[in-house]
Amino acid sequence: MRKNRKKNNRLLVIGAVVIVLGIIAIAKEPAYKRNVLTDRYDERKGEPVLAIFKHGDTLATKPIQLPHYAVYWKNTSFSLADQDQLLKLLQQSDALVTIETWLQNYAGKQDSGNVLDAILKGKFDRNIDNLAALIKQTQHTVYVRFDADMEVPAVQYPWQYQSPQLYIRAFNYWAARLKQAAPAVKIVWAPSGFPGDTEFWPGNDHVDLVSLTLGSSSEKASTAYPYQPKLPEMLIAKLHRMRFINKPVLVLGGLAVDKAHFNKDWLSQVLTLQKSYDTTVYSPKNFVSRDADKPERQKLKVGVFDPNRRLINNPNISVEHIFTDWGEVERGEFKLKVDSILSRHHDAVITVEPWRDTSKRIDTNALQSTLDGRYDHQIQQIYQVISNCGQTIYLRFAHEMEIPIHRYAWQSRNPVTYIRAYRYFMQADKMHAKNIKRVWGPAGDRGSADWYPGSDVVDYISIAIYGLPDKNIIDPKKQEPFSNIFERKYYRMRFLNRPLFITEFGVKGPEDFQHNWLAGAAETLRQNKHVFGICYFNLYDNPKAWGHIKAPDWSISPQNMQFFCQSVNK
Repeated sequence: MRKNRKKNNRLLVIGAVVIVLGIIAIAKEPAYKRNVLTDRYDERKGEPVLAIFKHGDTLATKPIQLPHYAVYWKNTSFSLADQDQLLKLLQQSDALVTIETWLQNYAGKQDSGNVLDAILKGKFDRNIDNLAALIKQTQHTVYVRFDADMEVPAVQYPWQYQSPQLYIRAFNYWAARLKQAAPAVKIVWAPSGFPGDTEFWPGNDHVDLVSLTLGSSSEKASTAYPYQPKLPEMLIAKLHRMRFINKPVLVLGGLAVDKAHFNKDWLSQVLTLQKSYDTTVYSPKNFVSRDADKPERQKLKVGVFDPNRRLINNPNISVEHIFTDWGEVERGEFKLKVDSILSRHHDAVITVEPWRDTSKRIDTNALQSTLDGRYDHQIQQIYQVISNCGQTIYLRFAHEMEIPIHRYAWQSRNPVTYIRAYRYFMQADKMHAKNIKRVWGPAGDRGSADWYPGSDVVDYISIAIYGLPDKNIIDPKKQEPFSNIFERKYYRMRFLNRPLFITEFGVKGPEDFQHNWLAGAAETLRQNKHVFGICYFNLYDNPKAWGHIKAPDWSISPQNMQFFCQSVNK
């Protein structure tokens, strides 16, 4: 009996210790994580509303004063704490309210529950209805943001690192319910303004405004893209990313600038810049209301980049891909390459890399040099060689411009400068040869659409698909399936109404692994008729791009190439 009593006492002590430790752990959390049964709110002092920006509208674009509050919803809550106090604030003036949705078990990890699924399952319906009831009791305008910074690859919030499609469904569910219950509410879509933000654009149905943050904590924490807080450059870049969306933009302060240091002249600078290119880069024709329709192919063209000529004699190959630069054009090597392709009666994908002329001068500003006319002679030489040559020429200029690295002199540049240089190059075709198809060639990475030069100078969009998702991965079995990469990159082009041409793709590894990967690629391409062509990269990658890691060998056997050709068009 005494032993049982001692054992029970020990269990009670252990239980008490666990409870105390749990209370201490919870107490260290912010209020919105501590409270299980009630929602909380506070003033969002770190993100003040600074201004409103309207594309092309000098009267509507101006600094504004608007109180900003944050409401933290928990899926376990029954009511909003201090509800009367928040209502009093909303009845005093117009206000911006940011909603954050949290699961009770969220622990800062990607696998700790999906709050967006919970929204779609109605777990936050009570919270939505409670907010609507407050909004209906005020005569002032209430602007409501939902789960901000969703596009930033960070783990600060449970709605980050989620698919754009899931976020869009959850956003529209939330917005539709709130607007039905409180029709006067103004719905604000709230990206940070990070590259790739428009992948999460939910459409025009419910959105009244957009908000951007000048230095959110999420974007500073992310390692996916360089954090560049300099102003007004940050403001210009973030508003540039909104050029497809015809909505007023609320500009919020953040880590980059507060209300006291915001310069209203920055707004004028953006308006002046956009006015300068209002028929091209910032044309109202760029505005979208839904995903664009793309043409469909009859038969997929299959080609290769094959400088060692191991695959080009396959009768199923109809396109050859070559890369060239100004030096090759000047020395006549470019013409020899093209003549060789034409002798085999093949079409050609020609990627023009605008650097390395014969002067041996290092040009670190290749795009501006193109605009300044430095390479006009070489450009005309290119068009003389390829115009009306009897074969279709897919002309690709300054590829992979959106990747934030410095492999090429046209990367990590101002997208407006890139767009102008691309248009300059493509519009230099004085003969307007019908056999030339203009190809815009991003890698297909996040933020690609920021560099889109306009449908009037683009016939095809090209992307690159390689199995390795990261340079640090050397195990071929860890390569991504073709379908995963394709779906991600294809979705990024959803606003753009041009067909795709995959000008580069490749997979490394043993022959049987390559065979299976190519089988998956063929299946994906058979299902998507918006891809008109594809070229395999049959060579080692450039060693300079891989540092101390051995450059991958993408080469495949003639047998695997034959298998792919037969599979993709069957």
